[in-house]
Amino acid sequence: MTSEIRLFTRVTVAKDKSVVANPDEPADPEGGGGFAEWAMLTVHALRIELGKSYRVAVDLLSEMPGVLEEIGLTRLPHYTVLRTWFERIPTKTWRAFLGASAEKRNGHAAIDSTGFDRDQPSRHYANRTNYRVRALKVTALVDVETLYITDIHSTTSKKHDAKIGPQVARRNASDLRSLAADCGYDAKAFRDELRENGIRPLIKHRIMNSLDHAHNARMDGDRYHQRSMSETVFSSIRRTLGSAVRARSWWLEFREMLLKATVYNLRRSVRYP
Repeated sequence: MTSEIRLFTRVTVAKDKSVVANPDEPADPEGGGGFAEWAMLTVHALRIELGKSYRVAVDLLSEMPGVLEEIGLTRLPHYTVLRTWFERIPTKTWRAFLGASAEKRNGHAAIDSTGFDRDQPSRHYANRTNYRVRALKVTALVDVETLYITDIHSTTSKKHDAKIGPQVARRNASDLRSLAADCGYDAKAFRDELRENGIRPLIKHRIMNSLDHAHNARMDGDRYHQRSMSETVFSSIRRTLGSAVRARSWWLEFREMLLKATVYNLRRSVRYP
């Protein structure tokens, strides 16, 4: 019987090959040379899946010949090379990887945000880099039927949900049929923009007067209450992939959250094919 981590690797290879410019490039060229981008995407996904540091992940993978066979690697990069690849691969590729991993979508989505801890740096590092914000605000767009994460937005600021929501919705407008959100996303301009794009807004009104009560009462209750699925997804990520990001730079923290979401999706692909 094929192990789950080998199946995870097989699915990951198929997905990341679909988002790189040269999917036919050998993972590990004969005679040395560089590694293929798709192979490094796979190794990074395995690093997150294992929940280990660069050094330990490379050490563990060196003892998994079946996993390396799935990738086509006869050798592994040094852990410092792996770290360099994480910085080198552009964010648009990580986003495309996330999109490819969310293979099942029905267009009914929910959006919500939560905080992920930023792994505690040394006091010297914090003072030198003006490292003050201790939590990363992460907003996820979740398909409420399949529980796949279709998009992630991260920020170190206290940007309001009503500002983040439209940005995420615009990126995914062609895939959405309805969008459920709590009253933190309550904004007339946001609702109007969703309707213009053919998306049904299921966003609770903040209660300011009796008319807001009426708007909320007319809302499709079943669809709106599926909004809680985004909280279920966040809970699953925290339990299985950790509630903190390890990267030190804010832009690498953003990429790490994209990769966490991708690994979460890939796990679902393996466990619920």
